[in-house]
Amino acid sequence: MLAEWLKQKQTQVVLFSSTAIALYGYDQGMMSLINTNYHYLNTMGIEKNHPMVGIIVSVYYLGCALGAVIASQFADVVGRKPGVLACVAMAALGNLIMFFAGMGFPQAALPVMLVGRIVMGLGVGGLDAVVPVYTSELSEDDARGTALAQEFQANILGLNMAFIINILVTHTLGKYDEWAWRTPIIAMQIYPILLISGTALLPETPRWLVLQGKTDRAKRSIAKVFGKDQVDDRINELQEAHEQEEKDGMVTYGDMLIPGRTQWHPTVVTIMGQVNQALTGYGAVSVYGPQIFELLGFKTATAEFITMGNYLFYFGMMTFAWILIDSKGRRWLLVRGAFWLAVSFAILGLLGGLATHQASLHIPLLATGIPGVIVLYIATSVFGIGWLVPPWLIPTEIFPSSARANGAAISVVVWGFANFAVTLLTPIMFTHLSYWLFLVFAASNAFAGWWTWLYCPESGHRTFEENQEFYKEAAEAGTWSVRKVAHGDYRDLPNEKQAEEDDDGEQDGQAQAKKNGMNGEQEPLLGRNS
Repeated sequence: MLAEWLKQKQTQVVLFSSTAIALYGYDQGMMSLINTNYHYLNTMGIEKNHPMVGIIVSVYYLGCALGAVIASQFADVVGRKPGVLACVAMAALGNLIMFFAGMGFPQAALPVMLVGRIVMGLGVGGLDAVVPVYTSELSEDDARGTALAQEFQANILGLNMAFIINILVTHTLGKYDEWAWRTPIIAMQIYPILLISGTALLPETPRWLVLQGKTDRAKRSIAKVFGKDQVDDRINELQEAHEQEEKDGMVTYGDMLIPGRTQWHPTVVTIMGQVNQALTGYGAVSVYGPQIFELLGFKTATAEFITMGNYLFYFGMMTFAWILIDSKGRRWLLVRGAFWLAVSFAILGLLGGLATHQASLHIPLLATGIPGVIVLYIATSVFGIGWLVPPWLIPTEIFPSSARANGAAISVVVWGFANFAVTLLTPIMFTHLSYWLFLVFAASNAFAGWWTWLYCPESGHRTFEENQEFYKEAAEAGTWSVRKVAHGDYRDLPNEKQAEEDDDGEQDGQAQAKKNGMNGEQEPLLGRNS
């Protein structure tokens, strides 16, 4: 049974894409303990609390932003599949540069590390832009969210692998050992090896092939992924969509980034999705996990093990993300996730304050530490279920085919700059705000939930073309408020909305029947006599 499952093309696509996304997660976990390794800090010529620690981490996100733009253009011209492979090669090169930083030329260690971080960012940013598009174009309309959520669970698996390797080598070799920080870096090469090995099994996406006029290849791709019986229907749908796009004209970055142009509205939804995800604060939690737990009063070594437990819990709870994202919808998860994150960070702010003043208040550490750990574990799972996947998924569902990779690229660019700011400022905020940092994140999550509720439409269980209709109707209605466009139909998944309308209609019919003195199954007397 397992062998048959592995032979399915959709399974192979998800496994391949999951491995690519796991590479991104690995980097997040990789730097968390490297930042506290004394040999690494001495090699770079910096102190533990120096702003350069944050710069080395955050400059990677600038590379991601640039890599997303380059990779999206490359994937549009050459193909989604070659685009993914080029990004994998770039990430592997950057990783090798990081590994060799300080070897032979210690005086050049810092600039070499910065170059390595940027080059690796180019590759990972490209993967973040192209992989969701690749997956989305090879998934069923009612399963796009599940596929991407499963891949992002692999992202957390990568984060866990990196952190566990970090923990093992750090506590085996010590924080003064060179190989305690070089080993986690070079271990990342397993991902490029796996990805390049599995490339031959994968198809190109039918949508891209139709866009390039390669109809015969598109038919073969459909047959491999969806079955031979679906070739005719799917190829006709893709050709009709392509003909409509040609009639409407090719979409440019100008159409997406200039206010008032045709794709400005979905671009703003894309941008705000990533801005709001950064405002949740979980870029900081992923990279600076141990320092977060130190704010709750734990010693460094204890905080590291608690962080590992948090990441493992995070990975397990991500199962609920791919269970819920298509059954409840993207918007449902985002709004509720932001609410509970705001509540969680508010509680953490209170507990952090008590932990900071525990000596003067005569409060034992466990009285604040244990509740703090529980709340942060819950908050981490809420983020994973509600906010990790939708901001990456939505841009792949709301743009025309000719702009889908560009939309994903804009998403990654915004993600890159937003996380650059968060990861750069977080060490500074640790120093100057201490536990007040939690309250900052409580407020930013409240804003993220409010904006999403007001302006983000539900894109699940709809075709790409149906999602584009929302923005056309919004332009005609002269409003972006989801509840005012298309009678509010895009506040919910279409099947849920229809079920509510059917229930309301049935209840109204029964009420009218009772009013006329008959039950819901009888015919009206006038109609029967006539």
